[in-house]
Amino acid sequence: RGDCHLHSDWSDGGSPIEEMGRTAIALGHAWAALTDHSPRLTVARGLTPERLRRQLDVVARLNETWAPFRLLTGIECDILDDGTLDQEPELLDRLDVVVVSVHSKLRMDARAMTRRMVNAVRDPHADILGHCTGRLVTGRSRPESRFDADEVFAACAESGTAVEINSRPERLDPPRRLLRRAVEAGVLFSVDTDAHAPGQLDWQILGCARAQECGVPPERVVNTWPLPDLLAWTREGRVPAPDRGTRS
Repeated sequence: RGDCHLHSDWSDGGSPIEEMGRTAIALGHAWAALTDHSPRLTVARGLTPERLRRQLDVVARLNETWAPFRLLTGIECDILDDGTLDQEPELLDRLDVVVVSVHSKLRMDARAMTRRMVNAVRDPHADILGHCTGRLVTGRSRPESRFDADEVFAACAESGTAVEINSRPERLDPPRRLLRRAVEAGVLFSVDTDAHAPGQLDWQILGCARAQECGVPPERVVNTWPLPDLLAWTREGRVPAPDRGTRS
């Protein structure tokens, strides 16, 4: 039904918000989440609180003409070294979807990285753990970050934070062995494109194929949920969430 992770030219994407939204509509999505980067990632023109507030106004204006499709407000929020999130809590409260990702010190000691990620996914604002290993498998490849995947996935299952199945061809993160362990841990999943251009929004099929291959139950994929259920889940730290057994 939708995509929880895409970028615009407000940060490091290549196209305006409106073009990304219209492409999602053309693909048949019912909703999509705009998740530009947070301030610390300066190389990606991360959004300061002031710029993010302006972006919220832009999204609100676009949604006035796009019904029934809805562009959700969101952010890809850096996980700081101690596991705290790189944005004002008041602003995170206002957003529909918060993806939390590690973008710095990817070679951190495994125990420290585990603590960092566990702290982040337990934050009540965190909805989705983005590209959890940080690996790159093509071009200038990058190895996986080292952490206790079972501990991180257990924290995700306990807190209701979804594990992203990142569909970018150079990421395909998490790798299959970890994806299967995440299934065993009972976590929720979000199959996302991490698109930085309109033509990348159809990469979602790559993540869907990996989900099917690794036995991800469709009812645990948040992209399959109707919008009211999705929003109830992302706001469950602030309002009661619906019974997950009633997803349709």
